Amino acid sequence: MLKILFVCHGNICRSPMAEFIMKDLCRKQGYTMEVDSVAATYEEIGNDMYYPARSKLKEKGIPFSKRQARILTKSDYQKFDHIYYMDAENRRDILRILGSDSQHKVQRLLPDCDVSDPWWTDDFETAYQDIWEGCTYRLKQLAQMIDAYE
Repeated sequence: MLKILFVCHGNICRSPMAEFIMKDLCRKQGYTMEVDSVAATYEEIGNDMYYPARSKLKEKGIPFSKRQARILTKSDYQKFDHIYYMDAENRRDILRILGSDSQHKVQRLLPDCDVSDPWWTDDFETAYQDIWEGCTYRLKQLAQMIDAYE
């Protein structure tokens, strides 16, 4: 089974939104894939997804569950096939934790720009649209690999 991991600063807004959006897209398209999300920093470890992020997913009809933020570990690099981050700061933090990306697994979710951070902007609609665009783009890329795993 193909395994992907989403990473953002605290694992309470963007990366869990991406996790649940990707799970929903996979379910709707009949794909089986392991999807998870983590933080690049320790600030929110143990906290559930931020209320406005949950509200946005609920508004869009995306199912989600209670969860606890956790930080990226070196073992995640071996476990996951693809690691998608939200912005340049996340990439720096990821490489600080992992040391390197020798297998080229670490990529920005949106190839040409950062995902808007609603923690600072309070604009969860823009963040949702960015994440949805990134997830649909990446799922199209991964479709052949997913089929090969199934």
